[in-house]
Amino acid sequence: MTRAIRIHANGGPEVLTWEPVEVAAPGPGQALVRHTAVGLNFIDVYQRSGLYPLPLPATLGQEAAGVVEAVGPGVTDVAVGDRVAYCGLVGAYAERALRPAERLLKLPAGIADETAAAMMLKGLTAQFLVRRTHPVQPGEAVLVHAAAGGVGLILCQWARALGATVIGVVSTEDKARQARAAGCQHVLVGRGAAFAADVKALTGGEGVSVVYDSVGKDTFEASLDSLRPLGLMVSYGNASGPVAPFSTSLLAQKGSLFLTRPTLFTYVAKNEDYRRGAAELFEVVGSGTVKISIGQTYPLAETASAHRDLEARRTTGSTVLRP
Repeated sequence: MTRAIRIHANGGPEVLTWEPVEVAAPGPGQALVRHTAVGLNFIDVYQRSGLYPLPLPATLGQEAAGVVEAVGPGVTDVAVGDRVAYCGLVGAYAERALRPAERLLKLPAGIADETAAAMMLKGLTAQFLVRRTHPVQPGEAVLVHAAAGGVGLILCQWARALGATVIGVVSTEDKARQARAAGCQHVLVGRGAAFAADVKALTGGEGVSVVYDSVGKDTFEASLDSLRPLGLMVSYGNASGPVAPFSTSLLAQKGSLFLTRPTLFTYVAKNEDYRRGAAELFEVVGSGTVKISIGQTYPLAETASAHRDLEARRTTGSTVLRP
C-alpha cells in the first residue's frame, strides 16, 4: 500500500485528496519507482479543473524523480537502484508508481532529485520551444511571458545562451529581478495588455521574431501586436483562460503572422525525440548554462496549498512536492 493525491471529481484545490492506493508488481516493460521528488505544473491545474479531462478517479502529476525499486520481465532500460526521472506520464502525485521503463531517464550524478523533478516537464518544454518550434538564432529578439515562472526562467536562460535579445514580461518587481538574473536584457513589469508598444520601442519599431506566450486570453492580441511581419506567435499555455475564437484574417492584418499551439506531448511522443531532448536538457543544466530555480517546496500531502499558490501567481520558478 502506498499513498497518492487523487481526485474523484473536477473542481478547485479542495477536490485533491491524500489517500491510500494499491500498486501492483511491475509487469512486462514496467518499473516500480519510489518517488523522491515530484514536480508541479499548470497542466495539473487544467486536469484537476476539467479543462483537460481525465477519466476519474485519477492521480494527477506529470513529472517526478526517484529510485527504481523493481522491474518487470524484459526490462533492460533501467535496473533496481537506478536514479531516474520522467515527464509526460500522468500519476506522479504518489509515493510510488508503475511507469513504462522505456520512458524513464537515468539521472546524471551531478543532477539532484529535486532539481530533476523541478525541470523535466518545464525544461523539455523550453527545449522544444527554443530548439524546434522556433530555433532561436543569435541576434534576434524574443518575447517571453511569465518570465519568472518555471518554464520562463529556463526559457530565458536558454534563449540568452543561444544569443537572443530576451524581453521578459512579469507581474511584479520581485519577479523582474529574477527574470533579469535569468538573462532578460529587458523586463516589462505589470503592463497588463499594454506591453506591445514597449516591445516595439525596445526593438526600434520592428517587433520580435517570436513570442512565447503561456498566459493565453489576457495577452494574446497584444502578443500578436509585438511581432515583426512574418513573426511567430507560440501560444503554449492559457493561465488566464483559453484564447477566444478569432478570424485567421487577423494574422494577415497584423503582418502575415504565423501561429502555433504546441504541446510537449506531441514533441516527445517518439522515444528518440524524448531522449534527445532530455540529453540536451541534462547538458545545459549540467554545464551550468541553465540553472534550475526551485522557488518553493511543499509536502506532497499538502498539494492543495501548492495549487492555490500556483493559481494565485504567488509562486516563482519551479515548485517541488516532497513525498
